Amino acid sequence: MDYDRKSTVSSFYGARRSTDILNANPPPSTDRRGQYAAPSARPRVDSASSFYADRQSRVSQDLLNQHGQSAGYNASSFFDAGRQEPVKGGVDEEEEVEAEPQADSWDIYADFNNVGPRYSTAFGIGQRQAQDSSYHQIPSSTPAIAPKSETDVESTLTPVELVTVPALGPEWQRSELKSMTKSGKRELKGAERKAKWKAWNRGEIGLFGTKWFTKKFLVFFVFGLCVLIGITLAITIPRVPGITFSGSSALTQASGSFNDSIPIEFSRSPANFSFPAYANVQVDTTGNIIPLTFNSIDAQVWYPSTNMQVATGYFGKKTLPAKSFPVIQIPLNFSYVATNDTDPTWVAWYDACKNAATDPNGVQPGINFELILNMDIAGLPTSQSASAQAANAACPFQLPVNSQ
Repeated sequence: MDYDRKSTVSSFYGARRSTDILNANPPPSTDRRGQYAAPSARPRVDSASSFYADRQSRVSQDLLNQHGQSAGYNASSFFDAGRQEPVKGGVDEEEEVEAEPQADSWDIYADFNNVGPRYSTAFGIGQRQAQDSSYHQIPSSTPAIAPKSETDVESTLTPVELVTVPALGPEWQRSELKSMTKSGKRELKGAERKAKWKAWNRGEIGLFGTKWFTKKFLVFFVFGLCVLIGITLAITIPRVPGITFSGSSALTQASGSFNDSIPIEFSRSPANFSFPAYANVQVDTTGNIIPLTFNSIDAQVWYPSTNMQVATGYFGKKTLPAKSFPVIQIPLNFSYVATNDTDPTWVAWYDACKNAATDPNGVQPGINFELILNMDIAGLPTSQSASAQAANAACPFQLPVNSQ
């Protein structure tokens, strides 16, 4: 209870004892006969003993406390963290007293008497320090830094302490120096790609940073892709159709504007003939899955006995259904010029087209020819050709009886 009643602040600064009954030292005890007991050999000290445990009289203690002891910190009440330092740094109190005996002591009433240091310069306060004797300049808390030139000179005179300098590491190897160059970086990247390629061949990693795109998966993927492409091409690529003449009439008489545009004529001098006709062609599209589209068809008619071309034709764009045998009529322009009327080609076509009444048997003879078609089919890169042979085909018209 004695420690709780004692004040440890006033005794630390060496001030006079408080008049409080709780802080006053109790009077010496007396015995039964009323006499004072003998004083103790060891003087009573404050529970917060001095920081210094030597109990020796010091000059600083004598100045602050006439009883020989001064209050301070109790080292036993704190955790011992190692080497102990004084409370106020490295300056000793005795050295301060001996070095500056005339220095002004700390005056707690200076702030109230306007004689202490002024921290504010507002409203012109502290600017008349030359005329105002009560102004005290506050010393700077940071030491002045010497100029750069003086610091450099001092550093050259004083040996540099290498305590904080780290130890030197190993020297660069030749391989490390090479790895910093462009050629070394290219070699490292090439080696990395080679290692990834080997790992992918072993099935350890996948392509494009994935785990599932391995070599085995790529084989199955390429196989499936080829099958899919094959099925797609089998469906979409058109097949070249076959052609034949429809029925017994390979040629039919033209009509309309096409018939009017070409005159029907057989002449002996000069020997020539011309007439229009339609070729009835049956197209086989059973090999196609999707409809077949013709961009254009160029037709030629040849007489096989003399290997002479006697007619040409053109058929425009047409789409035919798949899996069927549609019939188309290709317009043909028959035109031939011979040297005389004994030309075999002219004689054969004249006999085929003359009037049946002039024949002893009353029958119009037929004619043999070959039809060649150059077809431009949508979906194929080049033109395709097809041909059909006609035997004993009837002429699409008959010449007059009096035709010579």
